Amino acid sequence: MLFFLRVIILLPLCLIICILGSIYCLFSPRNPRHAYVFGRLFAKLAPLFGLKVETRLPDNAAHLGNCVYIANHQNNYDLITAAGAVQLGTVTVGKRSLVWIPFFGPLYWLTGNILIDRNNRAKSHGTIAQIVEQMKARDLSIWMFPEGTRSRGRGLMPFKTGAFHTAIATGVPIVPICVSTTSNKINLNRWSNGWVIVEMLPPIDTSAYHKDNIRELSEYCRDIMIEKIAELDKEVKEREAVMQKQHHI
Repeated sequence: MLFFLRVIILLPLCLIICILGSIYCLFSPRNPRHAYVFGRLFAKLAPLFGLKVETRLPDNAAHLGNCVYIANHQNNYDLITAAGAVQLGTVTVGKRSLVWIPFFGPLYWLTGNILIDRNNRAKSHGTIAQIVEQMKARDLSIWMFPEGTRSRGRGLMPFKTGAFHTAIATGVPIVPICVSTTSNKINLNRWSNGWVIVEMLPPIDTSAYHKDNIRELSEYCRDIMIEKIAELDKEVKEREAVMQKQHHI
């Protein structure tokens, strides 16, 4: 019953956001500010999914300057859980096919996000060059999922190097964003789905790296994120255990 109630509320609400949002963006299409605004808007939907999301940002998060954000990519709920960490002037890099998703696709494009063809490896270097060019021309920060696909409960997948090539080419730091595990956690037929913690880590300087040791950089970032995600998962588990104990008292 709760599942259907949520669907009845969420589906029309998301359609309204996408349709009215697209119309709103038409007045200043592709403005990167829109990605920030609608990221914050989608983040506010978390309680409707039975989630309590805690987003931890450093005090200087809004003043880091241009950078490449990298985040773990678990499932479609990332749009809700991680969106609250998106900073002003930041757009995401997504698959070109996203534009064909009804209602959401046009909004995704109009909010200034960058669409790439991930299936064409022959054009991968040209794609990175285009991202770098857009970062410089539009004074952007970029949010990327270096796993390249949703992990769906398999842990942090091996990283592709596109995000790291981009950071080195633009001379900007990498900022990891870690989201505690949400796989097999969210049941829309359950009133409360517990806590999710999103934490932005300190910037990682890329000035000492180049294309010959880019794997070293990607593995370093991945190791940091694996460790932090494990810490967040432990904290979530302990917090939810306390809440469950209090509920039974």
